[in-house]
Amino acid sequence: MFIKSGDKVKVMAGKDKGKEGTVLKAMPKKDRVIVEGVNIIKKHNKPSAMSPQGGIEEKEAPIHVSNVMLIDPSTGEPTRVGFRIEDGKKVRYSKKSGETI
Repeated sequence: MFIKSGDKVKVMAGKDKGKEGTVLKAMPKKDRVIVEGVNIIKKHNKPSAMSPQGGIEEKEAPIHVSNVMLIDPSTGEPTRVGFRIEDGKKVRYSKKSGETI
């Protein structure tokens, strides 16, 4: 998976197309990511010891990783990601600008 938590991404498909946000959590086994402010759902909670009031909570739901693209830090545009070896380490790089991420 090319996306890691903490990366800035842009949503390329779905109901939130065009939105940008930071990846809060990456789930490589499920090929999904949770992006800040994207794919908001409403969860109905029963009253419990943690939240005695209960109620409706809004939170981010996972989105498939194929629907997001990494934003190149140097240009600020969405880009594909590649891997290469630099100084014996595997690093990610932007396919558009060729710079290491």
